[in-house]
Amino acid sequence: MLEMDAVKKIIRRALEEDIRSGDVTTSFALAGPETGQATALAKEDLVVAGLEVFREVFRVRDASLVFTTALSDGARASRGTLLATVEGSLASILTAERVALNLFQRMCGIATLTKQFVDAAAGTKAKILDTRKTMPGLRILDKYSVKAGGGCNHRYGLYDGILIKDNHIEAAGGIAEAVRRVRGQAPLMVKIEVEVKNLPEVEEALAAGADVIMLDNMPVDEMKKAVALIGGRVLVEASGNVTLDTVESIAGTGVDFISAGALTHSARAADISLKVTRKT
Repeated sequence: MLEMDAVKKIIRRALEEDIRSGDVTTSFALAGPETGQATALAKEDLVVAGLEVFREVFRVRDASLVFTTALSDGARASRGTLLATVEGSLASILTAERVALNLFQRMCGIATLTKQFVDAAAGTKAKILDTRKTMPGLRILDKYSVKAGGGCNHRYGLYDGILIKDNHIEAAGGIAEAVRRVRGQAPLMVKIEVEVKNLPEVEEALAAGADVIMLDNMPVDEMKKAVALIGGRVLVEASGNVTLDTVESIAGTGVDFISAGALTHSARAADISLKVTRKT
């Protein structure tokens, strides 16, 4: 579920950035009382995400606008599908249009790409995870969109999960020392994940007591060896330059999780149009 108070803050900032002292085009082109309807249409096949955000942009701009949809987040929509309608003041609709579409198109794009990754890994036990490679300020929307596409969220931020990466290992003086220091202070129920790049480091992480081992940028053949070496003793995550072309073979190695930064940093915005029809 989205935290709507946080979502409204994002929307207000975005509207302020766009409107500032006023929408000069709309205020000059319209007399003011014009009313009508705007229809949001999918211009390509997509997975829906962010309908509530889309609606809220219009409501923040003008609470009298009426928003209608028959869909829900996570639904597949084919090209030409009616996603939503907004009715009321055309001035309000036109002023909110770009912010609403920017957020909605990004969210649908992330959900659509995530679903493609999930489908590619189907038939294996691997779950598709996101990363912290999100758009600054939009993380709650990006990670929500991953879930709408059938993926799962990795740690939400630096505050809610322990992941000892290569730079931590270097700074601490090695895997064993990094894990020892973290283990001495981490809450009992919090898992410690360690990033490794080769089989010797897998053995080090196991010996140090890691709860989760991340195989970073390993070739698929080496991943298979790593999974066999770990032998189910801890959970295994694969990460690093995961693409739609490689995710199926990575899933076939037997890893538990596959994290892909591309879900949020490289998703193309979905193609959605908003067309206005004047009534009065």
